[in-house]
Amino acid sequence: MAKQLSRRAFLTASTTTVAAGTLAACASEQPSRQPGPGTSISPIRVLHEEKVEFFGTHQAGVVTPAQANLNLIAFTVRAGVDKAGIRRLLRLWTADASRLCAGQTPLGDLEPELTDTPANLTITCGFGPRLFDIIGAQDQRPDWLAPIKQYSRDKLDPKWGEADLVVQLCCDDPLMLAHATRHMVRAGADYVATKWVQRGFLHAYGAKDEGQTPRNLFGQVDGTVNPRTPEEQLDQVWIDEGPDWARNGSCMVVRRIAMNLDTWEILDRESREVSMGRKLSNGAPLTGDEEFDQADFAKTDSFGLPVIDPMSHMARSHPPADHPEQRILRRAYNYDLPPEPGSEQLSNSGLVFICFQKNPKLQFEAIQQRLDEGDRLNQWITHIGSAVFFIPPGVQSESDYWGAELLGEHQ
Repeated sequence: MAKQLSRRAFLTASTTTVAAGTLAACASEQPSRQPGPGTSISPIRVLHEEKVEFFGTHQAGVVTPAQANLNLIAFTVRAGVDKAGIRRLLRLWTADASRLCAGQTPLGDLEPELTDTPANLTITCGFGPRLFDIIGAQDQRPDWLAPIKQYSRDKLDPKWGEADLVVQLCCDDPLMLAHATRHMVRAGADYVATKWVQRGFLHAYGAKDEGQTPRNLFGQVDGTVNPRTPEEQLDQVWIDEGPDWARNGSCMVVRRIAMNLDTWEILDRESREVSMGRKLSNGAPLTGDEEFDQADFAKTDSFGLPVIDPMSHMARSHPPADHPEQRILRRAYNYDLPPEPGSEQLSNSGLVFICFQKNPKLQFEAIQQRLDEGDRLNQWITHIGSAVFFIPPGVQSESDYWGAELLGEHQ
C-alpha cells in the first residue's frame, strides 16, 4: 500500500521544489555584478566624479539641486576662542572644503582614497547670532538673525536649538559624505565643539531626473513652488542690499519637524490629498493635471465646495496677493530613526526642514504663522527644533575664506 502524502508534506515539498527552481533561474538569469567584456559601469563612475563648483558669488548648497544625503552639523565656539581664532578656523575650513568638493585631499587628511569620489559634494557654512558677539560685531548683526519666535504648536527641544556656526554637507555618495564630515569636525576641534548633527536623505536622482522635486515620507512632493530661475532666486533668496559683507549671502532657517507616520497611514489616499491640496501621484494641485499647473483656489465642485480646501497645507502656505514676498526656497531632507525607547509609536521620522531666504521675519515667519493658525497637516506634524544662521557670500579664490569681509579682511 502506498504511503499517504499529507497536505503539509505536499506543500513543503512543493515549496522546496519551487524555491530550488527559482534559485536556479536566478543564478542563470541574474547578470554578474562583475563587469565583463563590453559591460559599461560608466553611470556609476560619472556620478562619483561629478563636482559642484565651490568658488563663486554665492555659496554652493543653497540653490544647488539637492543631493541624496545630508549631514547638517551645528557647533558652539569653545571658551577663549576670539576673533583671531574664528579667522583661523574659517580659513582652515574654507581651504579644506574647497579641496574636498573638488575631489582632492586636504592637508592633514591621511585617507586620500576616500576623497576621490566627490559625487556632487557641497559644503556650506553659516553663522549663528552669538558669533557676532564673539567677533565684536554686535552692531552689525542683522535684525533678523535671532531665534524664530515660538509658535503655539511648537514643542521645541533645546538640543536642536541655536548654535554659533553651522556646516551643511550634501553629497550623492554616503561614504564621501561621512569622510568629509569627519574631516571638517576634526579640523575645527580646537575651536568649536559639536552641538548637534542632523542627518537626512532623499531619492538618489540621476542626470535624467535633474530638476525633479523630492518627496517626503508622507509621499508628498515637497518643494514645487521653489524659485527656479536666477531672477526668482535673486528676488527671494539672495541678499542684495545692506553692507558689502552681507550681499550675495542668504539666511538659513532650520526646523526639525517630527511626522507621525502611524496616524498618517490611517488616512485613505483621498484624505491625504485633501490635507495637502495636491495629488500624490505627481504633485499637481487638485485643480490641475501637472505639478507646476497654477492652483485655482476659487474653483468649486458640484456641491459648491472648494476643490482645494482653504485649510490645506498648500492653501495656507500660499502667499496672499498683497504680500508676494512671502516665499522661500525649501531644501528639506527626510530623517528616519529607531523609535524612542518606551514610545508606543512605530516610527521616529520627519523632516530636517531647511529653507533659505533674504529675511525670515518677512518670509518664513509670516508663512509659519498662517500654518500654525490653521493647517490640515498640523494633526500629523510637530516642530521640535529651530535655529537661524546667516549664510555669507561665496568665496572667489583660494586666498579667500567664508566671512572675510565681516571679519575685517578680504584678500
